Amino acid sequence: MERLLEIAHRLSEVEGVVGVCLGGSRARGTHSPDSDYDLGLYYRPSLDTAALRLLAAELTGGPVEVTEPGGWGPWVDGGAWLGVDGHRMDWIYRDLDRVRRVREECAEGRFEIGTQPGHPLGVYSPSHVGELALGRVLADPTGELREAQEEARVYPDALRKALVENARWEAPFILACARKGAARGDAFYVAGCLFRAVGLLVQALHAREGSWVLNEKGAVREAGELPSAPPDFAARAQSLLAALGTDPAALATALDAADALTAEVCGVLGR
Repeated sequence: MERLLEIAHRLSEVEGVVGVCLGGSRARGTHSPDSDYDLGLYYRPSLDTAALRLLAAELTGGPVEVTEPGGWGPWVDGGAWLGVDGHRMDWIYRDLDRVRRVREECAEGRFEIGTQPGHPLGVYSPSHVGELALGRVLADPTGELREAQEEARVYPDALRKALVENARWEAPFILACARKGAARGDAFYVAGCLFRAVGLLVQALHAREGSWVLNEKGAVREAGELPSAPPDFAARAQSLLAALGTDPAALATALDAADALTAEVCGVLGR
């Protein structure tokens, strides 16, 4: 941890960096020995990426690709993948002003879903707030990052209602759409609809409990552990996608199971 704090401190000295926050499983205490160290670099333009490249080269012992802001896409802003002291370390940019704007939108019950490489369900904008809320601040010279984190830790009631209501209409709707694909044996379309429906249910179950969803990885399992989740939610949700096949009857059977699970979740959400 001392080494990590040293790196975070040096990052915070780079022009544009407001503060550094440890995220992911290591921040939540659910990591394994080989888990990455995810460092969120909360910044304001202009970010001195040249200085970041010099520091990355020093830490890794050679040249490292460090992107400009926006280099990885519209939501996962950019950064670098490093190997430091035998561990994997990711630097991930986060525009602090954007995070604070998203928090304000969440407080009003507004969210958006953005296309992003590596995120098949799309990036839900509230995840940016959740990252900060669940992270561990390592360097914060001005105190602004901790202030923003305190604001982020309050899960907005308006966001809870918006995500629940979104799932209650869209999950049954997209499963109904999938029936046309099932009749034609279109497993590609049906699988996409099932994935989307399960994602909506996961978001809504978490929202009902005031729990942030950061990305798709592990989200079904975590939703199944929530108090309001139907019995065996995770196993049932995973089984919907386990072996669809292309036979129209088999696809219809999978959709029957998805409809039943969706009805149970919607029943919980309506309470």
